[in-house]
Amino acid sequence: MKYKDKDKFYDSPKWLRLRASALRRDNYEDVYAKRYGKVKAAELVHHIFPKDEFPEYAYALWNLISVSTSTHNSFHDRETDELTEKGRLLLVRTARKQGVEVPVKYASPTEKKSTPFRKDWYTY
Repeated sequence: MKYKDKDKFYDSPKWLRLRASALRRDNYEDVYAKRYGKVKAAELVHHIFPKDEFPEYAYALWNLISVSTSTHNSFHDRETDELTEKGRLLLVRTARKQGVEVPVKYASPTEKKSTPFRKDWYTY
């Protein structure tokens, strides 16, 4: 996604309202740090399922988490913009909680090997 396109998304009134809702929901606290007993102010809202890869979840409140800048940076490899292991684990936990399929790209090696049963694979 081009830089100008990112500006359009993050400057849109729809995103700004949703961002404010997520921050209010999370009491302006870094929810990830809070999980580990630390208190940090949230400055950003992170898309758990990356917005560029999963545009269908870009405006889903369940896909957003309020975080500090340092926590947000720990979720992304800033050179490749890929999720780090910490970001991948958050995505997997969130997917399971929401009943959303874990994308193969983010599944663990054992999850990639297991194939779900699909009735349509068999003919009768």
